[in-house]
Amino acid sequence: MNEPLIQRHWAAIAAPKAAPAVATSTVLILGRIWNANGAEHSVGNAALMVVLAAGAATAGAFAAAGRAGDPVIAGTAFATSGGLALAGVAGYADSLPLPILLWAVATAAAYGLAARYWRTDRRDTVAYERQSTVRREEHGHIERVELLRSRTQIEVARETSTGYADALAQALTARAALPGFNPQTLTDAGLPELPTHTEHH
Repeated sequence: MNEPLIQRHWAAIAAPKAAPAVATSTVLILGRIWNANGAEHSVGNAALMVVLAAGAATAGAFAAAGRAGDPVIAGTAFATSGGLALAGVAGYADSLPLPILLWAVATAAAYGLAARYWRTDRRDTVAYERQSTVRREEHGHIERVELLRSRTQIEVARETSTGYADALAQALTARAALPGFNPQTLTDAGLPELPTHTEHH
């Protein structure tokens, strides 16, 4: 029953790690398909890819410039520029060595960029887990303190009520032992009748 969960867990971990290689390989394959369908030595197609790649790189440069630059947009734009350049070379070249070389460079660069984001994400995850653990420990400590406090209050109340009852009983007993004390006076005043002690000879 746990095997599907374990397989899904490993798939969730492995999928992001394989994404850069899958992306660059897909671009290389599509470029070679394009090459086989008329893009080989086509100056117009090559010029189109150069323009698109340069435009994506320019967009990435603008996104990265300044203090308000967005690293995610910049990284995406640069990755798009690299992919277009790889597709253009793969489509224009008549042999595989140059496209494969560019594929290897693009894959290494993609993993370099991705590793940076993976490290940041890992640090954020570890920090969040640490904060969650600290909060759970603090809440557990507060609950234990409150439990001890409530138990102490209950014990104090119980001892106080027991002591009061004992003191009242002793006071009533001592009062009843006084000469001339008449329990009927208390009864007439509306108080409960005190028990009478019968002596056995």
